[in-house]
Amino acid sequence: MYNKIFKRFIDVSLSLIGIILLALPMLIVAILIRMEDAGPAIFKQKRVGNHKTYFNLYKFRSMKTSTPDVPTHLMNNSQDYITKMGHFIRKTSIDELPQLFNILKGDMSIIGPRPALWNQDDLIAERDKYGANDVRPGLTGWAQVNGRDELPIPKKAKLDGYYVKHQGLGLDILCFLKTIIVIFDSDSIKH
Repeated sequence: MYNKIFKRFIDVSLSLIGIILLALPMLIVAILIRMEDAGPAIFKQKRVGNHKTYFNLYKFRSMKTSTPDVPTHLMNNSQDYITKMGHFIRKTSIDELPQLFNILKGDMSIIGPRPALWNQDDLIAERDKYGANDVRPGLTGWAQVNGRDELPIPKKAKLDGYYVKHQGLGLDILCFLKTIIVIFDSDSIKH
């Protein structure tokens, strides 16, 4: 089994390096968000962590402050609420960068199943079948690089379970490399 101490060491090291290298670009993004739509640049969202505990996930805000508190996929006109800057940061996954602080805190890992929303009971229940709720969620993961949100929940949970069963340094490196490819492959970027 993949050594948890070694994985945590990698997570802390990479998140610290990322925070240091990306501090200025993250500050610029935060300023641009604030300039376009008054309000906080970062928002917190309740997510499911290791062993189904809850934590606040950090993201750059991509939607207007007037947006109703409803999951994006349940909104009829969600595109109307996304800011101009929001389109860009979502397209490039820049909105996920504040999660480096979640990784540093120990809420998340670099690689693992993406953290479910607190109210995604169907996904949480499906992940229970595969033990995918009993690891730290990740900034990216096996299901994420194999279809992202386009996957039906049973398939997503099965891929998360595959990761849990086969996790190791090799699979983490593969996920990391595939994530970079997905981010820069414009055909696979979610609009």
